[in-house]
Order: sequence, then structure tokens, then C-alpha cells
Amino acid sequence: MRIAILAYDGCMGAEVLGLSDVLLVANRISLLRSPDAPAPFSISIIGTKAGQVRLAGGAQLSVLAPMPFDLLVVPAFDFDNIEGITTALAGLDEEKAFIRRAVEQRKIASICGGSLLLADAGILDGRQATTAWALAGEMARRYPNVEVIPDAVLVRAGEIITSGAFTAYGDLALQLIRDSVGSSLARAVGRFSLIDHSPRSQATYLDHRLSHKRRESLERAISTWFEKRLADRYRLDTLADAFNLSSRTLLRKFRAETGRSPLELLHDLRVERAKLLLETTTLSVAQVAAEVGYLDVATFSRLFARRTRLTPATFRKRFHVADVTVF
Repeated sequence: MRIAILAYDGCMGAEVLGLSDVLLVANRISLLRSPDAPAPFSISIIGTKAGQVRLAGGAQLSVLAPMPFDLLVVPAFDFDNIEGITTALAGLDEEKAFIRRAVEQRKIASICGGSLLLADAGILDGRQATTAWALAGEMARRYPNVEVIPDAVLVRAGEIITSGAFTAYGDLALQLIRDSVGSSLARAVGRFSLIDHSPRSQATYLDHRLSHKRRESLERAISTWFEKRLADRYRLDTLADAFNLSSRTLLRKFRAETGRSPLELLHDLRVERAKLLLETTTLSVAQVAAEVGYLDVATFSRLFARRTRLTPATFRKRFHVADVTVF
């Protein structure tokens, strides 16, 4: 399979080189298994024209001119704020035109925020797609004709595959290996590279405090108010009084800004706090639940699992920071 990775000024170098290297590992393992068989992947790093591109962070990378390929992979771009997304996309007209030409005859994949570049090129309209969880809300706002699946690591929509946050280049690589060669080689590459080849979800890693979205003043103010009272019982009338609004007006204003209720925001903030406690303390699950306002452990555990795809105990086992690290 001929895979071309599209590099451009400001793109994330680790996604370009990481994908290339994982597929190189696949070639090497395949050769060890079948010395006389051809390598399953031909990987090239291309630009819209040959030359040098400046990666995010400043490193220079030589890229080839476009050449025949079966799959084009588009990595993410760097930005520092929401306005920076608009600026970055405005400077990538040549890449968007190249993507539009490519999708007419070839398969396309993206890594992380590269899906915003696909969406801005207009090729995701009417399709499902994913992106980095922190960008999902902004992507949905910018491209209402795209059905964004925020917690998915990989989404296949016809001939287009989009993948989740930064290191999802590993998940994409294993999927390409499975598609082209088979699960046996994908498992071997996953073990060699320490990439989990079992199905994953971005929901486990989501942190609403880091999401790149426009947070209007009411949501920001209510978030701050909730964060000081996470363990308190939720009462809509108390919240409304704190902001000198009627309950009905507060609900209407908040839903107009965010598309959800204040209680849903509170649940998110409580789960974020619970994740921190599970990661950094030895409090029992019941104690953590109480710390964030849930007296019923079963209710807390169900809510936590819905939002993270892990039980509290499994989350702690995976992410708890131990006092002693063994290398």
C-alpha cells in the first residue's frame, strides 16, 4: 500500500514521523516473518510541492513532490487559541485544494486536528468524523454539516478515516496494518511499539477544562461558582438566585449558550475532580464520591463510567500516580 503523508508549514512533526516509523516497524516485522515477500507499505512524506516545510516547534523537514499514492494522511496543525485555528486554516489553501483533488480518486485519513483541515476543505460534509477530544466542540460549531463523534479514536466514513488526539497516529497505523495485512501483524507491531491494539475511547482522557471552545461569560461564571461547591447538593433555585435570575431564565440562557443544562456541567466538573482524586490520593471510591457530592456510590460509579468508559476502580488502576516509579 502506497501511503503519502502530507507535511506542511506548522504541522505536528511527531504525527508525520510517528506514523511513518510505526509503518516502518510493520515493514521490518513483515520481512522477518516472510523474507521473500515485498514490504506491505511504501511510505512517502510529501508536500504540495517539493522543498522544505517548517514543522510546529521550528524543525525543518524536506518533503517530496506529490507522487502516486493509495492513501493520503493529513496530520494536525499547531495553534495557540481559537482564533489561531482560523488563521492556520486560512494559510492552507493549497493543501485544501490538494485534499479535494485527492479524495476524488484516493482514500484519505487524518490525525488529530487534521480533521479540521479535511472539514475546511469540504470533504467531511454529511459524514461522521472525529478529532482530538479538546477540539470536538469547536469542530462541531465550525462545521455543522459534519457529525462529530467526540469520544471516538477512529471513525471510518466511506473512504475517509479520521482519528483522535495527538498520539492516535499509533491507532491509525495499526488500523491500516489490519486493513492491508491482517490482525496478526497489527498485534505484533502493537506489542513491539507499546501501542494498545484493543478498541479505545477518548472519553477516558477528556478534561473539560482544557477543551478548545468558546466559553461565554455565563458558563464561565457558573463553572467557577460550581467549582467552589462541588460537594453541595444541586438546587436550581439556589443557583439562579446567585446570578439574580429566575430558574427559567437561567436555564434558557445557559442552554442557548451551551446546548445543555447547568446540571450536566456540574456532573462534568464533578467527574473531572473525581479523576484527579483517583489519580493522586488513596481515598476509597466511596470517599471520592462523597468529596464530589454523591452519597450513593452506585450512582456515582454509573455516571463516572458513562463519561469516561471506565469504572472508578479501573481508572485508578490505570492512572494512579504511585510514590515510587520503577523503570
